[in-house]
Amino acid sequence: GVGAALVRAVEDAARALGLSAVDLHAQTHALGFYERLGYTEYGPEFMDAGIPHRAMRRAL
Repeated sequence: GVGAALVRAVEDAARALGLSAVDLHAQTHALGFYERLGYTEYGPEFMDAGIPHRAMRRAL
């Protein structure tokens, strides 16, 4: 639950700044974690530091 709590804290901070969405680059093995928190994949898979990633977004 610590990971989810950290993501929620970032979302709360983003809301406090008046942002309407949060975007992130998730390692592909972690997509399910972010999907369970309401994030949606967009765009093609890409490599970062030799690890496959996908861009994800969640509206706040």
